[in-house]
Amino acid sequence: MRNFVLGLIVALSFTATPGFGQLDSTLLLPDVMIKGNRIDMPFSETARSVEVMTREQIEAAPVISVAELLQYAAGIDVRQRGVHGVQADVSIRGGTFDQVLILVNGIKLADPQTGHHALNLPVDIEQIERIEILKGPGARIFGQNAFAGAINIITRTPEEKFLRIGVQGGQYTLGGVKVSASLPMEKAQHYFSYSRDFSEGYRYNTDYNISNFFYQSDLQRGNTNYRILAGLTERAFGANGFYASPDFMDQYEEIQTSLVAVEAQTEKGNWTTTSRLSWRRNQDEYVFVRSNPSIYRNLHIGNTLGAEVHSAWRNSLGTTGLGLDLQQIRLQSNNLGYHNRTVVSAFVEHRFQWGRLDVIPGVLFNYFSDFDANFFPGLDLGFRLHSGLRLFANVGQTYRVPTFTDLYYEDPANLGNPDLQPESALTYEGGIKWNYKGIQTQASYFRRDGQNLIDWSRAVDTLPWQPANFGNVMAQGAELSAQAYLPVLLQNEDSWLRRLTLSYTYIDAEILENDAEFSRYALENLRHQFNATFEYRIAKRIHHTITYRYTDRVNLGPVSLIDTRIQYRAERWDCFLGATNLTDEEYRETNLVVMPGRWIRGGFSVTFR
Repeated sequence: MRNFVLGLIVALSFTATPGFGQLDSTLLLPDVMIKGNRIDMPFSETARSVEVMTREQIEAAPVISVAELLQYAAGIDVRQRGVHGVQADVSIRGGTFDQVLILVNGIKLADPQTGHHALNLPVDIEQIERIEILKGPGARIFGQNAFAGAINIITRTPEEKFLRIGVQGGQYTLGGVKVSASLPMEKAQHYFSYSRDFSEGYRYNTDYNISNFFYQSDLQRGNTNYRILAGLTERAFGANGFYASPDFMDQYEEIQTSLVAVEAQTEKGNWTTTSRLSWRRNQDEYVFVRSNPSIYRNLHIGNTLGAEVHSAWRNSLGTTGLGLDLQQIRLQSNNLGYHNRTVVSAFVEHRFQWGRLDVIPGVLFNYFSDFDANFFPGLDLGFRLHSGLRLFANVGQTYRVPTFTDLYYEDPANLGNPDLQPESALTYEGGIKWNYKGIQTQASYFRRDGQNLIDWSRAVDTLPWQPANFGNVMAQGAELSAQAYLPVLLQNEDSWLRRLTLSYTYIDAEILENDAEFSRYALENLRHQFNATFEYRIAKRIHHTITYRYTDRVNLGPVSLIDTRIQYRAERWDCFLGATNLTDEEYRETNLVVMPGRWIRGGFSVTFR
């Protein structure tokens, strides 16, 4: 707690800096459009807790993976087993890793095998334009699995022509290369990228190799915009203590995840219609003893085919959103068996606006071929007190069906449960937002009443772990976040102070019904989380970012971490030097894997235009 208080005092002290000079009043924080698949709206007008990580923030962050980047977001808990995005679980506001939906440009990446694969992203951090984090019930907007929230990764198609080559290196034989190229044409834009990252690991059997391939094309034909996206990630890594006891140090895993999607968006009169076809494939090979796969080996191959149509109709009563989503899911596994699942989702919502008040009621109809059909209603309310100051509230029902691992997995220490039922929750939220000349702040209270939640548990430690619908979990808490773009706030465009972000989240989770003596996932949530990021300019082209993170989980002790990155940015080239865990703290993000101490890395890139 002492380190937390010191970090808070240091971070808050930056806000007392006086201002200088005059600045063009039009230079404000961008009010980006939040992508909701049907009804898009400006960030400032949303009636939900939404956090946006912009391209500028991504470039300044001391990270090389999306998993690391998400650790700086309020209310987001990223628990890494493998560093630098090798393997990580993400949760929102005390939910589990199976209760968060990851999307790329609105395309759902839910894995039927297990939520452990949610962050197997076929997108490198270089291709990301921004990340939109929706906290709270997301079923009405994105469908099932958006139980505690959703993370939508928006990729970019650069408008300038270039070829960029970059390399990096660091401790523990860390290395990497990135090559990207942009080719804009009169009616089409093409963007390609390849990256490879590797390390021998910071301890025995933690080496990794990650390769990413990515292609995106935007084509304009009349009043229709077409987008083609294709991505592949290949990961091979030593999994020392990842899934079994820390005593089992020779585990090994190889993963291939691919995504292909074709999208057409048409504007015609008062209608905007988006049609999308997608295919996601995930192959996971796990070996218990790396040098001898014959002892124990699992191979899972999952395929998800999706077809979606979403429309927004602007009319005299506001905007109506309609959507239909079909998914055909197939899993082949030497452990889980062969399974198929058909999912049908239908959406309808409408945005009314009467003066300062806006209301969005909506409902999702969901059908699963192996479970019952259900309706999930939701309601968003927003009220503008005056320019830049807004009250908001929302309520919604959410739902998650068991994964095939929950239902059918079997090994000497774990036994699936084919009798599992879906878990559900009713979530409430209320808060206030303030956006004014360089400052974005929001504060909210939230509560999630979960029913029939799924957890792996056992009555005594000699029995295998088995999932069950163990009853109810109530999670409530509060969240406060603020971001200041300091050149605007200080009215000095040339100010050496650039950006300051602060956030604090408190979560109180309680199991209301559970007879199990040992529980694996039910209460691993954060109790306290504080994040601070400060970016300033040493000289015209030299930028320095310092981040501080304090986390206190209910099942682990508190941890204070400091990361940093210094970067030189020129017109055609840039270079960086960074370090994570600057104070060399010993800590865990799960109860199994010791995370690395101080890790220094650097690199440079050259751009040919």
